[in-house]
Amino acid sequence: MDIKPLRIAVAGCGNIAGAYANTLQPYSFIKLQGATDIDLTRAEAYVAAYGGQVYATLDDLLADTEVDLVVNLTIHHAHVDVIRKCLLAGKDVYSEKPLALSSKDAWELVELAKERGRRLICAPITILGEGQQTVWKLIRDGRLGTVRLAYAEVNWGRIESWHPAPGPFYEVGALFDVGVYPLTILTTIFGPARKVTAFGKVLFPDRVTKEGVPFHIDTPDFATAAIEFASGAVARLTTNFYVGHPGKQKGIEFHGDLGSCYLSDWQNFNGNVEFAEFGQSYESVPYVKEPYAGTEWARGLVELAQAITEERSSRITGAQAAHVVDILCAVRASFEDGHPVTIDSEFAPPVPMDWAN
Repeated sequence: MDIKPLRIAVAGCGNIAGAYANTLQPYSFIKLQGATDIDLTRAEAYVAAYGGQVYATLDDLLADTEVDLVVNLTIHHAHVDVIRKCLLAGKDVYSEKPLALSSKDAWELVELAKERGRRLICAPITILGEGQQTVWKLIRDGRLGTVRLAYAEVNWGRIESWHPAPGPFYEVGALFDVGVYPLTILTTIFGPARKVTAFGKVLFPDRVTKEGVPFHIDTPDFATAAIEFASGAVARLTTNFYVGHPGKQKGIEFHGDLGSCYLSDWQNFNGNVEFAEFGQSYESVPYVKEPYAGTEWARGLVELAQAITEERSSRITGAQAAHVVDILCAVRASFEDGHPVTIDSEFAPPVPMDWAN
């Protein structure tokens, strides 16, 4: 199938931007037109490495009629303003997560995209990975029976130990930064969430950057939540910016009446997939397709380009991302106010990848 060319430009040339550009290299139908950043030296370095032109401002980027879609890789707090501006300028948008930091903003963006006839999709796209699709197929095929419980673990370490600019991550907290990964997988498999009961706390308030600069955090760096889904399933989600990768609690476990399955890595596409009949030991399961080694960050853009060519909805949607924001906000409200919080939003469920049916 010949895929229509998709011309993109990047807004925000920070830590993750190179990973997007590198994983786009095999796909000639996606063309990088250029990039912009509030620090133009970063945009200049990015363009020098990956091609295209430097846009002095976001307005200059949006004025370029050769740009079909903006890849929004700005910091969390800038997402809403950047996305809104792009949609109003008539551009499709792919945004890094989270879509917004409030439910109101998230759903207003979804509605604006609909009003303007633009496509809006949002990371994470890791449900499109081979490991994730393999687990989903096991569940769809009934190998686990009725799935009633899932454990999702996000122990994401201490951001200051590896990231050059940890501040924005701690301002939003682990819940909003990385809790979105398993939540997108869980909502894909279980459908919309309906009730949340949560606890949150600042575990380690005083920290030091790689450069030796002390800083203090006020947003909880630990949150755990019990999430009830419309399907009847319950998930326990744990997120933190404290326990590092050597921690033994990681990945997602799904437990059903007939058996259990384990995905060792909710981010990378080649995480181990294991299955156990009830009362038996876990054994490795073959993937539905040979997996990409790591995270193919560009896969959401590739899937979108295919969707445009086939004149269908993309598997990753702004509406599902907005529902995930609803869950995040419900978790935050629950641990701040000390009571359960209900959720009533809906989204059209995605379909499996063609190669995973």
